[in-house]
Amino acid sequence: MTHPHLEHHLALLTHLRSILVALGEAEQVPEESHALFLERFDELLTLLPQDPIQSQYLGQDLIAQVIQRYPQIAHLVPRDLLWFFGGDCLHFMPDDEIDLYQQLDERRFEAEEQGEAFDWNQEKQLLALGDSASKH
Repeated sequence: MTHPHLEHHLALLTHLRSILVALGEAEQVPEESHALFLERFDELLTLLPQDPIQSQYLGQDLIAQVIQRYPQIAHLVPRDLLWFFGGDCLHFMPDDEIDLYQQLDERRFEAEEQGEAFDWNQEKQLLALGDSASKH
């Protein structure tokens, strides 16, 4: 069984793949290179649950390529994926967003150490609300 945190990111990757497929179907990208890119994306979806650590570099590479190759959908790339894969993906995140994700990860690790359930999306909303309230 995969970890809920990993499941969350696999679901985001699957959603991003559907956007990429739609982009290809709309004939907005060169077909041949797009098909090869989707094959590599599928490889990531297969490898990630089997070996999350080894899949990090492939994930970093593919997410960065989505932003660079398909700038028309860069705004649709879930921010969670940028943080999850890290590395070069972090260049696409502002510092305040990186701070938010660092706090989220710290909360997640604390909850896991204490054997408590952790709802990533709920905690992210709480942190974002607290952050925006302190700016007003």
